[in-house]
Amino acid sequence: MKVFVMLGAINMALGVILGAFGAHGLEKMISPAMVEVFQTGVQYQIYHALGLLMVAVLLIPYPKATGLRTGGWIMLAGIILFSGSLYMLALTGLKFFGPVTPIGGVCFIVAWIWIFWAMLKEF
Repeated sequence: MKVFVMLGAINMALGVILGAFGAHGLEKMISPAMVEVFQTGVQYQIYHALGLLMVAVLLIPYPKATGLRTGGWIMLAGIILFSGSLYMLALTGLKFFGPVTPIGGVCFIVAWIWIFWAMLKEF
């Protein structure tokens, strides 16, 4: 449980830092369209950092629900792939990072379904 609290907390902190950087520092460095791409990465990082914290909270009453842990790790992979690729795309302009983003999106979807399935098995 502690690892997901720590992962959620550090991703929230990074999301706030990157969001502030995107709002106050990037507009002079990259195009408005790329600032939006960057901010989309921030939004999804924060949403899924909350998801990691939710996994930690759910592990308190359901410590044996190993699917929760698996869902949390897949969610972390989604943050890295989805948000990370958007950050890199916005900052570098390299189109190489564009195709990585949907892989991260699939990780998010799989993570949420995995968590749903883990909880369904507990009832």
